[in-house]
Amino acid sequence: MKARTLKKDKVNIITLGCSKNMVDSEVLSGQLAANDISVVHENAKLDHNIVVVNTCGFIDKAKEESINTIIEQVALKQKGKLDKVYVTGCLSHRYREDLEKEIPEVDAWFGTMELPLILKELEADYKSELLGERLLSTPKHYAYLKISEGCNRTCSFCAIPLMRGGHVSRPIEDLVKEAEGLVKKGVKEVMLIAQELTYYGLDLYKKRQLGELLDRLADVEGLEWIRLHYAYPSKFPIEILEVMKRRKNICNYLDMPLQHASNNMLKAMKRQITREEMEELVADIREKVPGICLRTTLITGFPGETREDVEELKDFLRRMRFDRVGIFTYSHEENTSAHELEDNIPAEEKEARAQEIMEVQQEISLERNQEKLGQIFKVLVDKKEAGRYLGRTEFDSVEVDNEVVINTKKKLTIGEFVEVKITKAYDYDLEGELVN
Repeated sequence: MKARTLKKDKVNIITLGCSKNMVDSEVLSGQLAANDISVVHENAKLDHNIVVVNTCGFIDKAKEESINTIIEQVALKQKGKLDKVYVTGCLSHRYREDLEKEIPEVDAWFGTMELPLILKELEADYKSELLGERLLSTPKHYAYLKISEGCNRTCSFCAIPLMRGGHVSRPIEDLVKEAEGLVKKGVKEVMLIAQELTYYGLDLYKKRQLGELLDRLADVEGLEWIRLHYAYPSKFPIEILEVMKRRKNICNYLDMPLQHASNNMLKAMKRQITREEMEELVADIREKVPGICLRTTLITGFPGETREDVEELKDFLRRMRFDRVGIFTYSHEENTSAHELEDNIPAEEKEARAQEIMEVQQEISLERNQEKLGQIFKVLVDKKEAGRYLGRTEFDSVEVDNEVVINTKKKLTIGEFVEVKITKAYDYDLEGELVN
């Protein structure tokens, strides 16, 4: 890494895609900082001379954003404003050979598992003793905790195993130690993430160990909220619900992507579950953890999806009444088994179906929020915008769920918990008064 300037190198990391990518960038930052290399995230000052773009290759829109970002950084390099541009992450892992030919101005490309190679290129040593040490790019009161890497599932639409490999769990002891370190930095909430949380432990311990991990994390003093993201419905480990109900600092919240509700689509997507089994699972979860918030993610426009499939999905939403729903339009991904099918639904129709489905959920979301009127909730203060404090209840995750507008003239501290009485309810947000 021979820079043309005499100034000390400063590395800017640009992260695209999901929270798992964000954790990878934070780990890279921690390693660079431990090597006395100046490092920043998403630096707006443009006083850096090296850029690392951590790309996403999940779906077409994400790939386009990643490529555009790379091209923007290369343009800055060509204008003499940067010395080096490096690219890592999922897009780079999956399409490295093609990208090297198309964008030769990039100084080096790296895959998702090549952290030591990136560090070597940046003339830094990989420090294995930095267990979980990373420079957080989130506000200091919450952080993501990646409990495993990769995925063993064979969902027909998904390219993630091609980019992230098979499932590899991190040891419980390492995760507890990392959580303890995060709390020492001021973190009050951790969001557990993985390609699939519920597979956790099968490779290391020969049995599902998410329940044991949750119990151990719940023992970490000062950790006030533990939130679960990306549970897989097939062979769901019901025992984690008992832990969730028993441990007060585990949020009554579960993010469980279901992808569809038509049995025809579920079979074509290779989801290993039927609509009837999903309905039974949702009922079981709600029975065991009364008041739990359930979030799910859906895909519309999969090859062969009919109007009947769309209507069945809408009916499923009306019956299940999920608290939160996100939706993607199908992206035709090379080297997935679905790529052998004809991508026979036009993009405009995919978007129209997504909108149609979300209109059903919008009505449900408003009704679910109106049920909270007059209730008092523990709220974590996230930020202050336009003179108003915004926070979240235990039923809301960062960026994807409701925010609570806190009406008060008192000065609040970002990262503190307050009691809020809900006075107004909207489709996707709440408003309330501070309770003294």
